[in-house]
Amino acid sequence: QVRLVESGGGLVQPGGSLELSCKASGFVFTDYRVRMNWYRQAPGRQREHVARITPHGGYINLADSVKGRFTIYRDNVQNTVTLRMNDLKPEDTGVYLCNAGGTWAERDYWGQGTQVTVSS
Repeated sequence: QVRLVESGGGLVQPGGSLELSCKASGFVFTDYRVRMNWYRQAPGRQREHVARITPHGGYINLADSVKGRFTIYRDNVQNTVTLRMNDLKPEDTGVYLCNAGGTWAERDYWGQGTQVTVSS
Protein backbone atom coordinates (compact mmCIF):
# COMPACT_ATOMS: atom_id res chain seq x y z
CA GLN A 1 0.00 0.00 0.00
CA VAL A 2 0.99 3.62 -0.39
CA ARG A 3 3.12 4.93 2.45
CA LEU A 4 4.63 8.35 3.02
CA VAL A 5 6.88 8.67 6.05
CA GLU A 6 8.25 12.06 7.07
CA SER A 7 11.27 12.69 9.23
CA GLY A 8 13.57 15.52 10.22
CA GLY A 9 11.38 17.86 12.19
CA GLY A 10 12.35 19.41 15.49
CA LEU A 11 12.97 22.57 17.44
CA VAL A 12 15.18 25.23 15.89
CA GLN A 13 15.99 28.84 16.68
CA PRO A 14 14.95 31.65 14.34
CA GLY A 15 17.41 31.90 11.48
CA GLY A 16 18.25 28.23 11.71
CA SER A 17 17.84 25.44 9.18
CA LEU A 18 16.14 22.08 8.99
CA GLU A 19 15.81 19.42 6.37
CA LEU A 20 12.66 17.33 6.16
CA SER A 21 12.57 14.05 4.30
CA CYS A 22 9.63 12.05 2.95
CA LYS A 23 10.18 8.39 2.12
CA ALA A 24 7.62 7.08 -0.37
CA SER A 25 6.64 3.50 -1.13
CA GLY A 26 3.79 1.51 -2.62
CA PHE A 27 3.47 3.38 -5.91
CA VAL A 28 5.55 4.29 -8.94
CA PHE A 29 7.42 7.30 -7.60
CA THR A 30 8.45 8.52 -11.05
CA ASP A 31 5.03 8.15 -12.68
CA TYR A 32 4.58 11.27 -14.81
CA ARG A 33 1.18 11.88 -13.21
CA VAL A 34 2.51 12.09 -9.66
CA ARG A 35 3.09 15.44 -8.00
CA MET A 36 4.96 15.32 -4.70
CA ASN A 37 4.13 18.12 -2.31
CA TRP A 38 4.86 19.48 1.12
CA TYR A 39 2.10 21.17 3.10
CA ARG A 40 2.08 22.63 6.58
CA GLN A 41 -0.57 23.03 9.22
CA ALA A 42 -0.27 25.56 12.00
CA PRO A 43 -2.70 25.71 14.94
CA GLY A 44 -5.75 27.79 14.09
CA ARG A 45 -4.70 28.23 10.47
CA GLN A 46 -5.66 26.60 7.21
CA ARG A 47 -3.41 23.98 5.73
CA GLU A 48 -0.92 25.72 3.46
CA HIS A 49 0.76 24.38 0.37
CA VAL A 50 4.52 24.92 0.70
CA ALA A 51 6.26 23.21 -2.22
CA ARG A 52 5.72 20.93 -5.20
CA ILE A 53 8.05 19.00 -7.46
CA THR A 54 7.39 17.07 -10.64
CA PRO A 55 8.58 13.48 -11.16
CA HIS A 56 12.00 14.29 -12.53
CA GLY A 57 12.46 17.60 -10.80
CA GLY A 58 11.94 19.65 -13.92
CA TYR A 59 9.36 21.90 -12.31
CA ILE A 60 9.33 23.26 -8.80
CA ASN A 61 6.76 25.47 -7.19
CA LEU A 62 7.22 27.24 -3.87
CA ALA A 63 4.79 29.32 -1.84
CA ASP A 64 5.58 33.03 -1.82
CA SER A 65 6.03 32.89 1.93
CA VAL A 66 9.02 30.53 1.60
CA LYS A 67 10.63 31.60 -1.68
CA GLY A 68 14.30 32.36 -1.24
CA ARG A 69 14.43 30.33 1.99
CA PHE A 70 13.11 26.85 1.19
CA THR A 71 13.85 24.48 -1.61
CA ILE A 72 12.54 21.06 -2.60
CA TYR A 73 14.38 18.24 -4.30
CA ARG A 74 14.02 14.52 -4.80
CA ASP A 75 16.01 11.34 -5.10
CA ASN A 76 14.36 8.94 -7.53
CA VAL A 77 16.63 6.08 -6.50
CA GLN A 78 15.82 6.35 -2.78
CA ASN A 79 12.21 7.45 -3.45
CA THR A 80 12.55 10.47 -1.21
CA VAL A 81 11.45 14.08 -1.40
CA THR A 82 13.34 16.58 0.73
CA LEU A 83 12.34 20.03 1.91
CA ARG A 84 15.37 22.11 2.79
CA MET A 85 14.41 25.04 5.02
CA ASN A 86 16.80 27.90 5.69
CA ASP A 87 16.40 31.15 7.63
CA LEU A 88 13.49 29.73 9.57
CA LYS A 89 11.02 32.10 11.19
CA PRO A 90 8.54 31.59 14.04
CA GLU A 91 5.70 31.70 11.51
CA ASP A 92 7.14 28.58 9.86
CA THR A 93 6.10 26.61 12.93
CA GLY A 94 3.65 23.81 12.24
CA VAL A 95 3.18 20.21 11.27
CA TYR A 96 4.72 19.53 7.88
CA LEU A 97 3.01 16.90 5.78
CA CYS A 98 4.19 15.04 2.72
CA ASN A 99 1.58 14.56 0.00
CA ALA A 100 1.43 12.46 -3.15
CA GLY A 101 -1.05 14.17 -5.45
CA GLY A 102 -1.75 14.41 -9.14
CA THR A 103 -3.88 12.32 -11.48
CA TRP A 104 -2.24 8.97 -10.85
CA ALA A 105 -4.75 7.90 -8.20
CA GLU A 106 -8.35 8.53 -7.18
CA ARG A 107 -7.24 10.49 -4.16
CA ASP A 108 -4.24 12.14 -2.61
CA TYR A 109 -2.11 10.33 -0.07
CA TRP A 110 -0.65 11.89 3.06
CA GLY A 111 2.04 11.15 5.54
CA GLN A 112 1.55 11.41 9.29
CA GLY A 113 3.40 14.72 9.50
CA THR A 114 6.46 15.96 11.34
CA GLN A 115 6.50 18.87 13.79
CA VAL A 116 8.66 21.92 13.14
CA THR A 117 8.94 24.48 15.91
CA VAL A 118 10.85 27.71 15.40
CA SER A 119 11.41 29.45 18.70
CA SER A 120 14.13 31.08 20.74
